Order: sequence, then structure tokens, then C-alpha cells
Amino acid sequence: MTQDQGIILAILAGTVVMFLWGRWRHDMVALGALLACVFAGLVPSASAFEGFGHPAVITVACVLVLSHGLQRTGAVDVLMQRALPGNLGPMLTIASLCGLGAVLSAFMNNVGAMALLMPVAVQVARKHDIAPGKALMPLAFATILGGMTTLIGTPPNLIVSGFRAEAGLGSFGMFDFAPVGVAVALTGVLFVVIAGRFLVPVREETGVGSFDIGTYLTEVTVVEGGKADGKSLRELEPDLEEADAQIVGMVRNEFRVSAPNTQRILRPGDILVLEADPEALAGILSGIGLRMEAEEESEEEASDSDGDQPDAKENEDHDKDTSDDTELQELVAMPNSALVGRSADQLSLRARYNLNLLAISRDGMRSIRRLRSTSIQAGDVLLMQGSPEALSGFSSEFGCAPLAKRSINIPDKQQAIVAALVMLGAIGGAALGLVPAAISFAAGVLVFMAMSIVPLRQVYSSIDWPVIVLLAALIPVAGAMATTGAADLVAGVLLDTLAQGNAVIAIVAILVVTMVLSDFMNNAATAAVMCPIAISTASQLDVNPDSFLMSVAIGASCAFLTPIGHQNNTLILGPGGFRFGDYWRLGLPLEVLVVAVSVPMLLWVWPL
Repeated sequence: MTQDQGIILAILAGTVVMFLWGRWRHDMVALGALLACVFAGLVPSASAFEGFGHPAVITVACVLVLSHGLQRTGAVDVLMQRALPGNLGPMLTIASLCGLGAVLSAFMNNVGAMALLMPVAVQVARKHDIAPGKALMPLAFATILGGMTTLIGTPPNLIVSGFRAEAGLGSFGMFDFAPVGVAVALTGVLFVVIAGRFLVPVREETGVGSFDIGTYLTEVTVVEGGKADGKSLRELEPDLEEADAQIVGMVRNEFRVSAPNTQRILRPGDILVLEADPEALAGILSGIGLRMEAEEESEEEASDSDGDQPDAKENEDHDKDTSDDTELQELVAMPNSALVGRSADQLSLRARYNLNLLAISRDGMRSIRRLRSTSIQAGDVLLMQGSPEALSGFSSEFGCAPLAKRSINIPDKQQAIVAALVMLGAIGGAALGLVPAAISFAAGVLVFMAMSIVPLRQVYSSIDWPVIVLLAALIPVAGAMATTGAADLVAGVLLDTLAQGNAVIAIVAILVVTMVLSDFMNNAATAAVMCPIAISTASQLDVNPDSFLMSVAIGASCAFLTPIGHQNNTLILGPGGFRFGDYWRLGLPLEVLVVAVSVPMLLWVWPL
């Protein structure tokens, strides 16, 4: 062992220990490892930050932005409405949910897919009277499994592809991961759906009840040509019941009906007063063909301006500046708030503050006259729409407390179609080899920005920067392992002690070691550490390195034993009421199954 090999292995060992300890965030640890390599002379200072321009890093960042755009426009909500069944038993419903999660994770960030479907999983659990964890854990594992099927499904696949390119073998294609990945994902999803009934422990959800604000009362308008147009209220009941929503009032020609006849036929422009869970609003709007009834300036607003209303030119300019950069925010009316006892009409929200009141949540409130004429009471939760500046100024002026932001999106059909087409175009460009994946997805992001599918303010906030820093910092560290010969040294020890010259045993060893590391440290970091070792092992055995690289990709995507191995596992920790030791009950047999399925598939698809 040379001095440089000893130094890089010591830095790598310290990095792994720091990852496992968890005292500092993973991007800090990775940056520390990079700087240690620079100070030790293992990485030239001039190339220390070249990782930020690595194609894998660029692609991960672009996919995160594109995923955010798909969520924001409601494109995924439309897919959910069409893909999830209506009245099936708990197992088939969970199976459909897990299947959808796996498919979404193949083409968008799997953490984003999990965040989208998690409220649906909780609703499914409540509807079928089962513990939330019985639906959440299978869904979390399914979204992790789905990510291993395509190049962009998960960062480890991009890391593996990058190391293959640096080895002079070219990058993996968009669907090169599919033959093995799909086989593992299908088997794994089927297993977690069936075995989850018995192996997932029954726990009570924690940390959720205190944030449950109940249902909203909101007004929605029947869209001409939509699903609701020409139907009776009774015909809409199955769709509303599926979303746990109900109609509590109706307005036609400014005349309000508190208990509308279920045989009444809906017409375009009819306003329905809905009681619904906030997370279910987007699905109801896209699935039934309704739109939110934005508060409009009334005659009373125009006559009661008293000189406070901006002139038309100023208001028009303000609208132009903010129309493409609006967001939704939940505000609570505090007991001493100036809102108490006043309505949206009296406040002239649109004219004076450029804000829309979309919905109100109030304990025990089941009936209102009209949303904009309803007097606000202390404790009401208001769903407001407007620019961040307008929302912030309004909450400060009127003494409101903003709630933690949640993913409540109002679907935009036109933008959802455009977003889906752009995403398909980016995937197609990369899959057909027309341009490199990083270029194809960067072009997609540019289109999203140009068409305001993702507001400029949200482009950079939608990127998980700690993951980007982690990847960019570890790529030069992994390169130092190769240049110093440390990867060859570790591979030689692995071959001598475990594989003893047998390539199949070596693949199993690489796969299992990667799985174990991924259960306790970031999966992208695991892939960056194991790729040089996999390439060196294949070189010493004089066999195809692709089977070894694919084993790293599979192993890095199989973090099922702990809540810290993958963000999706962490997301369900509170809502599912899980403990640290609950994951291995379903995760351990799943990892054994993954090894049993993936090794024969690897040898068949990527022969030695």
C-alpha cells in the first residue's frame, strides 16, 4: 500500500463513519472529504469543483425542476385520477397505488412521487380502516424500486452511468436499466403489497394530528364541456365520495340553494360549495372538470374604494408582474386579527391587495352564503392565492399566522398538457440518443421557465441543493480512489477474501456490500464510493464491467432496512408512527428477494 492509497482510504473510511454518525449533514461531510483530498494533494485544486459540471449532477438538478413542474401544473393529479381504481378492496387499492408510485418514480424524482402519493395513501388507509403504515411502507418501498428502472429514476443510476463513461465505455442509455430494474421492481412491488399486510407493524400515526386543520369549504365552478357539465348532482356523488368530499350548497344566477336536489342538472357557470380535504382539492378539480371560483371585484368594492384602490393602469401592471409568480398559502386568523368580523367583499381583497380567497376551513362550519361574503372568525384557516410579497404583506398587516407550506396545487389543464409533452420530449431526446441526457433535460427546464410552467422564483428552490453538493463533491473523491490505485487495492482484497476469483460471487459481494452501505448512508454517496471498486474488480477478473456497475445501481437503490437509508423511508416515519426497528421486518426479506432476482437477471442481460 502506497502513502497516497493509505491517505485516500483513511479519508474514505472517515467519510463513511461521518455519514453513519449523522452528526453533520451529508453535503457537509462530502465537502469536507473533498477538501481533505485537495489538502493532501490527491485532487488538484484547479479541478476540485469540476464535479458541479458533471453531466450526472446537471441531470439530477434538471430532473428535480421538471418533477416540480409536473407536480405544480397538476399533470400527476390527472394521472392519479385516471390510474387509481374507484371501489376496490384495500389490497387491490394499495397495489394500484404502489404500481402508480413505481411508474412515476421511473420518470420523476422518487421523493417527489412519494410526497404526491402519501396523502392519497393516508386517505386509502382511513377509508378502509387500516393503520396508515400498512399503506405507507409498501408505497415508500415501491417508489424506491421504481426509480431503478430508468437512467433518470434515481441519482445512483446517473452516477453509475457517469463512471461508465469515464472508463471509456460510454454512458448507459435511458432504458438500459430497464431489463433488470423492471424485473426487480415488479417482483418487489408484488411482494410488498402481499407481505405488507403481515410484516408491517400496526402503529398509530404521530406528529400529524396537531397539523390537521380539517376540511375546507370552497366554491368551484362547472366548466363548459367538462365531466360535470350536463350531469346531475347524484351522478357526481361517486367521484366526490372517492375523494372524501361532498356538496353542501349550490349557487345559480346569484341564487343560493342550501340543500340542492340531487336530481338537479348542472350547467356551465353553476357554482358548487364543496366541503373537501385540502389535499383532495386538486384531484377533484381535475377529475370532475371544475375550477376554483376566484374572488372577483364586486360593485361594492368599486364603490367603496375611498381612494385606497390603485388606478387601473397601476393595478394592471401589478397583475402582469405577479400573474406568473403566484402561490397558495394557508393563513390562520388570530384572535386579535383585523380580519375578524369582516368578509372578503368588505376587505376588497382583489382590488386592494391583489389576492384571492379560495377557501375557508372552520370547525363545525357546514353552510355559508357565499365565500366572499362570509364573515371571518378567529381560528379560521384561509386558503389564499397571490404573489409571495402580497401574501406576506397581507398576513403582517392583518395579524395572520401562515401555516407550514403544503403541496396544495390548483391544476392548470393547458399547462399540465404542455408540461407532460415537454417531459416526454426530454425523455425521448435522451432515450433516442439525439443529445446527451444532461442537454436534453436542461432544454426541458429552459422550456418550463420560458412558458412559466415553473416560475423563475421556484426554479432554484425546487432543487435539492444538499444532494447536488454531495454528488459534486464526491465525484472527485471517487476519482482519487481510481488514480491512486486504492480502488484496485480494495477490489483485490475483495476478490481474495470473498470471491476467491469467482466472478459470480464477486457480483453478489458487490451487490450486498452496496445494499448494506445504502441502508445507512446516502444512496448517491454509496454509488460514488462503490463504482471505482466495481470497475476495478471487473478489470482484475477480466470480465464485463457492466454487470458489476449494474449491481452497484441495484444495490444503491435498495435501502429498506432503516428510516435513514432513503428520504422516502424518512417521510413515512411520523405519519406511519414507525420506530427505527420497524423497517427491517419487511425490508430484510425484500432485500433477500432483490438479490435472488437481480443476480440471475444481471448474468443474463449483462453476461460476463
